[in-house]
Amino acid sequence: MISIVKAGVKDAALLSGLATQTFIESHGHSAAAADIDAYVTKNYTPAMLQAELEDPANIYHILYYHKLPVGFSKIILNAPYEGSPGNAITKLERIYLLKSYYGTNLGPALMDFLIHLMKKEKQTGVWLYVWKENIRAIRFYEKKGFTITGSHDFPISATHLRSPGICFSNRFRYVTSRQANHQTVDTCPYRRGNREQLRLYLYR
Repeated sequence: MISIVKAGVKDAALLSGLATQTFIESHGHSAAAADIDAYVTKNYTPAMLQAELEDPANIYHILYYHKLPVGFSKIILNAPYEGSPGNAITKLERIYLLKSYYGTNLGPALMDFLIHLMKKEKQTGVWLYVWKENIRAIRFYEKKGFTITGSHDFPISATHLRSPGICFSNRFRYVTSRQANHQTVDTCPYRRGNREQLRLYLYR
């Protein structure tokens, strides 16, 4: 049984443990242990999660499977990037699932829930970053209709810069099932130097 619950301040400690474990499982091999520890300590302590949950702009959800917390997400509504057409664009900042639950379709279920929520909130699209070597995540996003639109550098710690990350974007098109769905993607935000930006088209 799946349930997806909006997180509150009372869930800070739970989210801290879940976020720490899922981040290490997903990215622990990508940098030195000291750098990973520094990132987790900076971003995923109970105090940090509590502060984020106290800000209504940060919308966290916890995914439960048979009453066990197995994943979580964070979105920010109306978080456009530079040059975006309008403000009704969501940033998907975090979406994680415990490794032991990979391949169970829980990840797609959480993503579908979030996209439904975004559309309910009259958002016109969603964007996110993902590490370029996280092939599993890239394939997941592509299956959900996301397209690569650029890249940027992602700092793990003061001494480690993981480069580059990949930017995905997906613009929603509200159409009936009989209509063709032509989606265009927007250029990636936070352009770095002369790094090439891609503008792609998606048909589905």
